[in-house]
Amino acid sequence: MGNLLKVLTCTDLEQEPNFFLDFENAQPTDAEREVWEQVDVVLKDAKGVLDELQAYKGAGQEIREAIQNPSDEALQDQAWAAVVPSVGKLKKFYEFSQRLEAALHSLLRALTSVTYDPTQHLEREQALAKQFAEILHFTLRFDELKMTNPAIQNDFSYYRRTLSRMRINNVPAEGENEVNNELANRISLFYADATPMLKTLSDGTTKFVSENKNLPIENTTDCLSTMAMVCKVMLETPEYRSRFSSEETVSFCLRVMVGVIILYDHVHPVGAFAKSSKIDMKGCIKVLKDQPPNSVEGLLNALRYTTKHLNDESTNKTIKSMLQ
Repeated sequence: MGNLLKVLTCTDLEQEPNFFLDFENAQPTDAEREVWEQVDVVLKDAKGVLDELQAYKGAGQEIREAIQNPSDEALQDQAWAAVVPSVGKLKKFYEFSQRLEAALHSLLRALTSVTYDPTQHLEREQALAKQFAEILHFTLRFDELKMTNPAIQNDFSYYRRTLSRMRINNVPAEGENEVNNELANRISLFYADATPMLKTLSDGTTKFVSENKNLPIENTTDCLSTMAMVCKVMLETPEYRSRFSSEETVSFCLRVMVGVIILYDHVHPVGAFAKSSKIDMKGCIKVLKDQPPNSVEGLLNALRYTTKHLNDESTNKTIKSMLQ
């Protein structure tokens, strides 16, 4: 992301930013190291997952030829041989989503503990905050790539149909051990969602809150709202934005801002769009709309279609119209 990136954050919508958060170069303290190392193992694999997804071509041609020539056994075999490795990749992406959820839980446990208030956590544990931002950045990038690649669901649907037919005909299915029926059901549900990684994190954050009933929900929601304001202030303040060395840094911050808004909206009882929300939604949407349209349409769609409370009656009409 280029040169040192320092991010301002606010403890309250009415207050001026009062500390720096280094999203790029923060190094773990001794207190952070154990959690940081656990999460780092997962994040090291994230780039490879994105590279594989970006290069994912699927078995569309072989599938089409097999469907158009149902009595040609050679074409059926070719399609199956092409789709099995593709499904292996889809299985790998799904399994990575489970690892990502576990990493998120580790970070939430650290960043929401009662040791400090949420702002102090972000100020003192900057390396963990940076990892949280990297998870969100990965998540929205994964979903953007997935939504523009129909081959993913086509491949998996064909795989399941073919597997079912082979079972009926008692044909041994090479590759079935790779993805058995129970796992195939779970993977199918995962890819059926428009934004599967974001849903994994949203469900994971909700699960974290429900499983930690002794922890005030505000510890989690305030952590998320503070992170959203980090990105908003950074993006809209020329002094800080001028430190960005590339558009990649801008994209990073925009994705993180949208990601934490969505998580907040799923976890907070009244969501991110309510008057009582600690996130300046009008300001965040304005920041998004101030970017080149082609670069943020996916993020605006994420706010439109993956949030929980946007269409509530209590949502300000101005906010609704800004997102129309």
